[in-house]
Amino acid sequence: MNKETILNVLFPRHCPVCGEIVKPPGGLICPACFHKLSFVKQPVCKKCGKEIQDAAEEFCGDCTKRRHAFESGLALMNYDETARRSMAWIKYKNKREYLDFYGAALAARYEKQIRRMHADVLVPVPVHPSRKRARGFNQAEVLAVCLEKRLGIPVGSGMLIRDKKTKPQKELSAADRLKNLSGAFRAGTIPEGIKTVLLVDDIYTTGSTVEACARALRNAGVSRVYFVVICMTGGR
Repeated sequence: MNKETILNVLFPRHCPVCGEIVKPPGGLICPACFHKLSFVKQPVCKKCGKEIQDAAEEFCGDCTKRRHAFESGLALMNYDETARRSMAWIKYKNKREYLDFYGAALAARYEKQIRRMHADVLVPVPVHPSRKRARGFNQAEVLAVCLEKRLGIPVGSGMLIRDKKTKPQKELSAADRLKNLSGAFRAGTIPEGIKTVLLVDDIYTTGSTVEACARALRNAGVSRVYFVVICMTGGR
């Protein structure tokens, strides 16, 4: 019996969708539950990666109206009720093991696109230190480490710092979300030669968090900022 088999017996994995022990053992998700996830499908906005209705359109309504500091983004799935429950389990019930599945799924689906970005480093979106202490981890950082293992792109956790503890974003409008995040992020130590950054986060709603992070990095001399997330709101 190898080490992985022993670990599966002693600490069986739980499914990120149903929360039960994965069956059959050895996987990261129950096969039946995999099909319950709403994966992002074409056509998508060429800027943020959100599902759009018309294949003839290049951008979603938001990206048509607003200029962004980031180049483009990729999202694995739509933020429906199934995704919402899974993300809540990760953040509020310490189910960080679920990020192994999401990291593997992102790498499997988007490896070619990510390679074409020529990212020098993966930068997880930081949470405020007090929130990280209370939760015990930063889900974006755990996800970035999962991607590092599969893609070989190093994680630069100290390149972005969150100084400001903001109000919960879900209570605010899109305009107020960006205002709420004003001054929340600043660039940390950016090693010489870092020109292209791939931001990593769990959920993209209005894009305010990614936008604030991209601005901070661009102001510090980074040339290009892309992003990858597990969930995207506003799909069809």
